[in-house]
Amino acid sequence: MALVPDERPSSSILKFESMLKTNDVYFFDAEDFEEIIHHYLNNGKITLAKKAIKIGLQQHPAAIHLKLLDVEVLVFENRFQKAEIILDELQRLDSANEEIYIQRANIYSKKDNHEAAVELLKKALTLSHGSLDVYSLLGMEYLFMDDYEKARENFMICVEHDPEDYASLYNVVYCFEFMEEHDGAINYLNDYLERSPYCQVAWHQLGKQYFEKGMYKEALAAFDFAIIADDNFVGAYFEKGKVLEKMGEYEKAIENYETTISIEDPTSHAYLRMGKCHERLKNDDMAKYYYYQTVHEDPLLDKGWLAITDYYFRKGDYEKALFYMNKAINIDGQNPQYWKKCARIHAALKKYDEADFSYRQAVELGNYELDTWLNWSEVVAQNNDIESAIQILIQGLEFYPEKAEMLYKMTGLYLMAQDPVKAQYRFVKALKMDIDKLHYFEVEFPSFYNSDWAQNIILNIKKASQ
Repeated sequence: MALVPDERPSSSILKFESMLKTNDVYFFDAEDFEEIIHHYLNNGKITLAKKAIKIGLQQHPAAIHLKLLDVEVLVFENRFQKAEIILDELQRLDSANEEIYIQRANIYSKKDNHEAAVELLKKALTLSHGSLDVYSLLGMEYLFMDDYEKARENFMICVEHDPEDYASLYNVVYCFEFMEEHDGAINYLNDYLERSPYCQVAWHQLGKQYFEKGMYKEALAAFDFAIIADDNFVGAYFEKGKVLEKMGEYEKAIENYETTISIEDPTSHAYLRMGKCHERLKNDDMAKYYYYQTVHEDPLLDKGWLAITDYYFRKGDYEKALFYMNKAINIDGQNPQYWKKCARIHAALKKYDEADFSYRQAVELGNYELDTWLNWSEVVAQNNDIESAIQILIQGLEFYPEKAEMLYKMTGLYLMAQDPVKAQYRFVKALKMDIDKLHYFEVEFPSFYNSDWAQNIILNIKKASQ
């Protein structure tokens, strides 16, 4: 029998550990060895499990279940060749043993051959007469194959036969979420709750689905039911706090985050949310306090440093904002949004070279948003490098060929570069594409907009369109 971690050791386990300490040799039944080995495997004590397997096989060399546990450890250690030799021997002795096929499937799975693993598990299923463990393993293989429909079907079978199999329940919901079928998840969870109305896990998951759909009142009710089922359910309080934030009930949200801290040790995420709430309540000192508590609790939480950055940026203290932005980048330098924010701070400080570098990093890391190209070209133009600013917009046009604002900006830059021919080409194209966005050109380049050159072109385009 398999023991759960931290379960009180049985007399067989105590006897075995006593034997190891005294170097005496005690005899155990094969079933006792199975219990001992499962205990060590479940508690992550692989070395002790291997010792028990070795001694167990010395005392019971023909015990198939002990050999299968030996295979399980070999597979865990990626020693596939030796594991397969043992499995070949066992299959000759007992070809109808489903565990042989399960272990072979594990080997194929670890080799990323999930299709072969599925076929072996299907064979194991016929031999095991519908073992739920096999359905669960099939579900995981289908997840590896990104076949969320079949994965969901197998996990649903597990939940149908064991409503307290919460791992499978989570996986069912995960499949619905990945397929963006929130309504399907809601219907499934409501059906589940008809049968298990006091399941806090299901209420919690239902609340999250309602939250995703923006159904905040329904989400709030679901989290309340989760708390009624288990008033120490930290996750439900935390999610309820997020809902209350969305509803603008910041003081109530803070109360729920505070409850999570009173039940368990404080978390950086709870501090961060509390800081956000206080900032929205204009409690600046409290907001700052909780942001600093966030990074004190978890110095590697880049979102904490980012929250402090945003706080100082909104206050116009760009030097401090830059200091904390750099801390976030040091933690996650591959995040293009961080480089983009860093560029904005440099631009506010009129450090255009640094802003140029930061925008370049953002784009190289995959940020191709429209405002990235527009703002990057702007800081380069501010640095009096008009040609480079134009080249940035030409590159951006590859991603946004139908965005007139790109063309209006290029018109102004070409005029600054004293190239009226190219400017006219871009201007005419922009006006024909979207004349309603002409205000972009008017606001950014008022002198060019009011010139006879621009007004004549605008007039001609309007006449041609009538």
